[in-house]
Amino acid sequence: MKVLILAAGYGTRLKEIAKDLPKPLLPVNDKPLMEYIIERVEHINELNEIIVVTNNKFYSQFNDWAQSMRYDVPINVINDGSNSPEERLGSIGDIHFALKHAGIDEDLLIVGGDNLFDFDLKSYSEFAQVHRDSVTIGVFDIHNLEEAKLFGVVALDESQKITSFEEKPLRPKSSLIAMCFYYLPHTTFELMDNYLNSTEKTDKAGDYIKWLCQKIDVYGFKFSGKWYDIGSIEAYQDAQQNFR
Repeated sequence: MKVLILAAGYGTRLKEIAKDLPKPLLPVNDKPLMEYIIERVEHINELNEIIVVTNNKFYSQFNDWAQSMRYDVPINVINDGSNSPEERLGSIGDIHFALKHAGIDEDLLIVGGDNLFDFDLKSYSEFAQVHRDSVTIGVFDIHNLEEAKLFGVVALDESQKITSFEEKPLRPKSSLIAMCFYYLPHTTFELMDNYLNSTEKTDKAGDYIKWLCQKIDVYGFKFSGKWYDIGSIEAYQDAQQNFR
């Protein structure tokens, strides 16, 4: 099993804070955000490699960081070749690039590089492995309908299978939102090829998950604990003050 960390964004909403330093390497209480993520994923059962996909602008910074770290699992940094926000491949484009470039043929757990959280991922991966014929995403109740408008909103049945998925709805039916945590069994990889052959939407992973829900069973694993989506200056400042 491998973990893929998405880190090819340009941090445009963080403005000057992330102008010369990629979001996942921004310090939170004197430690890069990326290190919090690594510490949570490195002890997942059967994990044999962590892959970080970034862009050409920040590749050397990530590579230097990875070479300075000592973890139980090797870290491989790959470059998607983009140099600006206009050239970016998007979330699905980067996942597809990583699948092909890194030759991934094992189950893959994908984590957004701007996620800061304190919960254990072992139970998530174990749940996903029980449903090996399906995709399992992470979901979280943010208890705020107004904020839910910024995310994909999901509904689950009693077995935690997703029964509806609405991307950034104007009137959310709940505050249970999809996170950038995706467990993709290797048997589902060809579905991404099918999706990309049918659309030009490569930016938002939510569009792919919504499409997947119409093709196969997709499950949602409910996380609880502290979680910050570092997508704005306000979210970054909130994490700096409150994450311990």
